[in-house]
Amino acid sequence: MRVEEVYRPEAFACEATDSLSEAASKMTSRHVGALAVVDGNRLVGILSERDVVRAVAEGVDLLRAGAGSHATLDVETAKLAEDTTDIARRMLDAGIRHLPVVRDHTVVGMISMRDALAVEAWL
Repeated sequence: MRVEEVYRPEAFACEATDSLSEAASKMTSRHVGALAVVDGNRLVGILSERDVVRAVAEGVDLLRAGAGSHATLDVETAKLAEDTTDIARRMLDAGIRHLPVVRDHTVVGMISMRDALAVEAWL
């Protein structure tokens, strides 16, 4: 099955300059575990629940710290035509649970390990 058949076609994102508190609120209100971090329309990172928890453990002021300063900057991405089994393997190998889905360098959605696992359960 291909990514385009199972990904979430909503690009939940935050700006790199948003506070960690704002980003965490966006994750909570949208019931997601990660946000694409953008600078305008350009993907610059991904911020996960783990990143926010790490910041809390380090005593970071969540109201002042920017999301971009705590995001993972070396971002793996998925393309719409990629096979979900390949995507799941990449996520497992990298120890990550979310990949931004991109088309022409623009974030068009997100795929999670849960999405990829659901595909395997349906087959």
